[in-house]
Amino acid sequence: MAPEQMAEMTQDALPPPARPLDAIDQDILRILQADGRASIRSVAERVHVSRANAYARINRLVEDGVIRGFGARVDHERAGHSTSAYITLKIVQNTWRTVREQLRQLPGASHIALVGGDFDVLLLVHTPDNRALRELVLTRLQAIPEVLSTRTLLVFEEEDLEPDA
Repeated sequence: MAPEQMAEMTQDALPPPARPLDAIDQDILRILQADGRASIRSVAERVHVSRANAYARINRLVEDGVIRGFGARVDHERAGHSTSAYITLKIVQNTWRTVREQLRQLPGASHIALVGGDFDVLLLVHTPDNRALRELVLTRLQAIPEVLSTRTLLVFEEEDLEPDA
């Protein structure tokens, strides 16, 4: 790959640097991680700042990309996805971006990571059952031309580590 192409890829991949976080910002993050539905008023009271200050800080954290969004923590089994698996993938060199976009489209894909080691990508999926998992791996994943091999690790039990409130 030409040096100018590598420089362009590096520039595209790096977001602008976030501003430093102080103790109040860290406290706000802990509160919102524990309860993403916390009101501005409640956050402001808990970190001892005005509502306007809390609102401005949260907006800055969102604008800087520190807070990427707000969502619900889901119990996948109770939501009808009783089968979970980590799938390792070996991919063709320099195809990460292409593969990542295809993996994002997979039903039940929950987490995607480019990693170093014996494999290139670690994918966490949640499916309704083993049949759906089999279909995902054998039909969808292995049909991606850049995927050289896969290994499926069935999850017997899982627990999300949630921050303390």
